Amino acid sequence: MAQAKTPQKDAYTLILDAIDGGTYRPGDRLVESELAERFGVSRTPIREALQRLETQSLLARDGRSLIVASLDHNQMAELYVVRTELEGLAARLAARHATDEEIQVLRDMVDEDRALLNDPASLSRANRRFHKMIHLASHNRYLVQQLDLVHRSMALMATTSLAAEGRGEIALAEHKAIVDAIARRDEAAAYQALRDHISVAFVTRLKLDSRAQRSGAAG
Repeated sequence: MAQAKTPQKDAYTLILDAIDGGTYRPGDRLVESELAERFGVSRTPIREALQRLETQSLLARDGRSLIVASLDHNQMAELYVVRTELEGLAARLAARHATDEEIQVLRDMVDEDRALLNDPASLSRANRRFHKMIHLASHNRYLVQQLDLVHRSMALMATTSLAAEGRGEIALAEHKAIVDAIARRDEAAAYQALRDHISVAFVTRLKLDSRAQRSGAAG
């Protein structure tokens, strides 16, 4: 019996994954020929993918060039408002619909992620996996789709709040509180725990950005 082939990612997904993974950061210029060579695809699908990403505001124009977009203060605040509500809803629905197996996976994630406390980049990736698991545990496909869009835009932030000193350990404690509420099937507590978690992350990010601006001004 022939082994099924793993479907190849299209140019759009390849570029999106590269932005999400930090290969391309806000302000980086994307060049068709370089992308085609990196990903081993022709320039036509690359061009179409870039146009699509520009339409979604993930890329911006800088003269004739396309660069990875960045978020200003107001855009970031607006994004966090939407993220807070949608993530809270996902936690509420997870408390209602998550299977015992999904809850166990979430518990395991919290335990395993403690080994990453001294590696903010890896912890950030693990954090995305944790939140994605909650999205899936909501068992609402339309909510998952909307949260995917929100998290794509989160990739336009140059830094992770988990890089702040002590934030990783606090975040994992918050993750545990979220999972405990989901496991108790306490919808209101799960909703509030995840909202509080996102709120603290936002405050932390604002402080990081403020310090970066002060450092830039001093330089």
